Amino acid sequence: MKFKDQFRFVRQNMKKNKVRVFMTVLATAIGCAFLIVLASVGFGLQQSIVKDMLEQRAVTQIDIYGKEEDKGSFSQIKNEDVDYFESIDNVKAVTRRQRLNQEPVYKIGDYNTGASTYVAYFPAEMKAGLELSAGRLPEKANEIVVGYNFVESLYSTTAPPNDIRDESGNIKEEYKYNDDLVGKNIDMKVTQLKEGKEESSTITLQIVGITKKPTREWARDQTVFISESVMKEIEAFTGTPRGMVKPPNDDIQMPEQDPNAYDEVKIYANNLEAVDGIINQLDLNDYASYSVVSEMKQINTVFTIAKSGLIFIGTIALLIASIGIYNTMTMAVTERAPDIGIMKAIGANPRVIKRIFLLESSYIGLIGALIGTVVAYLISIAVNIAIPFIIESAFGEELPETLQFSAIPLSLVLIAVGICLVVTILSGLRPARKATKMDVLKAMRREI
Repeated sequence: MKFKDQFRFVRQNMKKNKVRVFMTVLATAIGCAFLIVLASVGFGLQQSIVKDMLEQRAVTQIDIYGKEEDKGSFSQIKNEDVDYFESIDNVKAVTRRQRLNQEPVYKIGDYNTGASTYVAYFPAEMKAGLELSAGRLPEKANEIVVGYNFVESLYSTTAPPNDIRDESGNIKEEYKYNDDLVGKNIDMKVTQLKEGKEESSTITLQIVGITKKPTREWARDQTVFISESVMKEIEAFTGTPRGMVKPPNDDIQMPEQDPNAYDEVKIYANNLEAVDGIINQLDLNDYASYSVVSEMKQINTVFTIAKSGLIFIGTIALLIASIGIYNTMTMAVTERAPDIGIMKAIGANPRVIKRIFLLESSYIGLIGALIGTVVAYLISIAVNIAIPFIIESAFGEELPETLQFSAIPLSLVLIAVGICLVVTILSGLRPARKATKMDVLKAMRREI
C-alpha cells in the first residue's frame, strides 16, 4: 500500500468519528498551547532583560577595577597596565580617566551649574567612539570639552531657589541658558577647607567642543573634560590628590590615592566575539573586570534552567492529553477490526498496518500542535497588551515600554510541536502493535 493510500485511509476513518477525533485534537491543542504560553513567559522576560542591558551598556566594553595583590587587595591601574591592555589581541581602544574628587561650580555669565569633571586621554576616547557634535578637541591647557546635555543643566543665578525646576524636574524655560557654548569662557570654582574655613579658587576655561548626543534617549551627558594641567592646578590649591576636599574633623583619615593612577579604565574590543578572549587574558593576570557579556551569560544560564522547567511543566499537560489519544486509537483499532482482518488476509505487511495507526495518531498530534500554536500566539499578544494595562490600572506603576511578558520564538514552536508529535506517536504505539497482532479470523468476525 502506497503512502498516499495509507494517508487517504486514515482520513476516511477519522471522518467517520468526527466528534471523538475533534475532542482528542482539542485536548492536544490545549496542552500544546499551555506548553507554549507557559514557556513564552521565560523567553519574554529574558528578551526584555537582555535588551535592556544592551541598551544601557556597550557590548564590547570591559570595565577594569584594579589588579589583585597577594593579600586580596586591589591596586589601581597605571600606565604600565594600560600598555599591557593595549598589547592584547583584538583590543580596539583603552580609555583612561582621572576623576576630580569634588563637583566644582561652573559659571558662565549669570548662569551656573555643577558637573562631574574628568581628565581624559582623547586619542583613546576617539578610538572608543567619542564624537563631537560641535567644536573641536582641546589644544591648549585651558580648553575644555563639555557633554551634550551640559547646557541643559545651566540655570540663572537670579532664579528663586525653590522655583528653578518644573514638575518633571527640568529647569524652567525662563531660567535656561539659550546661547551657544562653543567659544565661550566659563569659570570653574573649586573649594577646600583650610583651618576650618571654606576657601575657593576660580579658574577661567574656554569651551571648545561639545560631545555628540547620546544614542540612548534616557542618557544624559553633562560631563566636563579638563586638561591634566588644570587638574594639577586644582591639586596645588587643595593640597590633596584629585582636588579632594579635606574632612572637617582631623581625626578622619583621607583615603590614599596614587596621583599617577587612573580612576576609570575601560577596554573596548574590536567585536563581540573577542570579548571572551580578552576577559580570559585579564583573569589570567589577576585583573578585576566586568563586561555585560559575562553578565548576559549568567542571565542566559538562569533563564535556560527556568525555561526548561516551564517546558517540563507544560509537557505534563500534553501527557494528560495523551490519555485521550490512547483511548481514541484503542477504539479505532477495535472498530476497524474487520478492515485489519481483510488487510492481513490479502497479505498486508504488519509494518504497514502499524504505520497506518501511527500515522493517524501523529496526524492528530500535528493538527493539535498547529491549532495550539495559533492559539498560543493569540494568547501571547493578549498577555502583552492586558498585563501592563492591568498593572498600571491597579498599582499606578508605569512599566517600561520594552518590557515583554510573553515571547514565542520559532525555536519554542519547534520544541513544542516536536514534543507534541513524540507524545502522540508514543500514545498510539501500543494500539498500533495491538492491531498487528490481531488474529485474522477473529478480526473479521469482530471478535477481539
